[in-house]
Amino acid sequence: MNSARGISRNNSIPGQGQISHPSQKDIEKSSVPTIIFNVCKKEIFTPKQGLKILEKKLRGDYNIIINQDELNMESLLKGQLIIICGPRERFSEAECTDMKHYVKLGGSILVLLGEGGEQRFSTNINYFLENYGININNDAVIRTMFYKYFHPKEVCVQKGVLNKAINIAAGKEVSSTSAGHSSNEDEHLTFLYPYGATLIVEKPAIPILSSGHISYPLNRPVAAVYGSKSDKGRIAVIGSVHIFEDSYINKEENSVLQNIIFEYLLQTTEFKFNEIDAEAPDVNDYNFLPDSKSLAERYKPCLQESEELPADFTQLFVDRTFKFDTNLIPEAIKLYKDTGVKHAPLSLILPAFETPLPSLRPAVYPPSLQDPMPPSLDLFDLDEHFASEDVRLAHLTNRCENKDMEYYVQKSGEILGISSKLEDEHKHSAKHILEFVFKKITQFKKNNYEATPTYMNNSSNASSMNKIFAKSFGGRNDADTPPPTFLAASKPPTPLHSPHGNGY
Repeated sequence: MNSARGISRNNSIPGQGQISHPSQKDIEKSSVPTIIFNVCKKEIFTPKQGLKILEKKLRGDYNIIINQDELNMESLLKGQLIIICGPRERFSEAECTDMKHYVKLGGSILVLLGEGGEQRFSTNINYFLENYGININNDAVIRTMFYKYFHPKEVCVQKGVLNKAINIAAGKEVSSTSAGHSSNEDEHLTFLYPYGATLIVEKPAIPILSSGHISYPLNRPVAAVYGSKSDKGRIAVIGSVHIFEDSYINKEENSVLQNIIFEYLLQTTEFKFNEIDAEAPDVNDYNFLPDSKSLAERYKPCLQESEELPADFTQLFVDRTFKFDTNLIPEAIKLYKDTGVKHAPLSLILPAFETPLPSLRPAVYPPSLQDPMPPSLDLFDLDEHFASEDVRLAHLTNRCENKDMEYYVQKSGEILGISSKLEDEHKHSAKHILEFVFKKITQFKKNNYEATPTYMNNSSNASSMNKIFAKSFGGRNDADTPPPTFLAASKPPTPLHSPHGNGY
């Protein structure tokens, strides 16, 4: 006996040499059951990717094991439930045999696959499931009308419970006369079935969920369970691998459905299905729709029945299909006399052409193309760029108040070209602009010059500087306060060597 799980070596397992499988007493129901997440078949979702919420939820009540080794009796007997979530590799015959023995000994298996079935996932899980009457189809379930979720394969099923026991376990108030087929939505478990396929369920398996009456395929099984007296374990199969994924486990009542399935598989509570619903589930036959697109591309002409061909094929050749002569003219003239019609030239009758059918046009609409956007052009204020310095200073003066003194000096320095004569770091400093002006004034006072600086060699610039100083010394610019005499326009000065390097 194995010290961890009490494994006995009595009977041999086909395909495993002399390795034996344990007896039916080996899988003991411990106080804390163990759940195995299988990842050896490149499962699409694992506890580290896609099943984080489910793993965190189960870890509070169960022991969690991740199996990365090959499926055999030694790895299977480590837990009471193994989860196979979207396998993308094939199972060997020995692995399927070990899983059958595992179910007989009391272990449970949860299999989840997705749309496209085995063909899309490149697996052969149906080889194992068909022993229990379950087969996953290579199709997809879609919703025929919009409800809550935009993608048509995210199907919200409201009346898809096939067995009344599921609704009772979910806490729904089920009437005794409904027998699992009540039309009241409050009596049914609502679940989200994303990107899933349908199942083919035969006895001894029991279908528990269907695609509903609004989805397509219509009212087909999407989840089934297996439980037998001959096998102590149980099997549950769901056609959607995304149903318990992190993005969907908390949508609708998927979390409640997950609790019910895990309690059934782990056999932690008594769970008995309704016998009437199990014997006669409310499901429809699997009907196929024709591929209209493929049929429309296969043109088949409709031919009328023709006469039988003669034995002598030379009779089919017609050598007098066209003849042009005057042999019938005498007979045509004689018809005038026979019919009593006056022999006169015929009058012209305007033809009236009739078309039995309108002209054929292709049933398409021309594409509606959008014109490209016009190029984005910079907007310039022409008045601001082409206005004189006096006008620009006047506009600036009208906009500013006493509290805007620093802004006024900065902008005035830019208009008069003083900022360009300063260093880059002092271009926008009102203090350095005034310092530059006062230095020039002081230099002229020291040398006893009566001329103005070169940038004030015209009356326009002189009046502009007068306006700056009038604003600076009290904010007055009227006739009562004349400009300083040193700002009056006169002869241009002799250039000096300024410390700013501008040649003044």
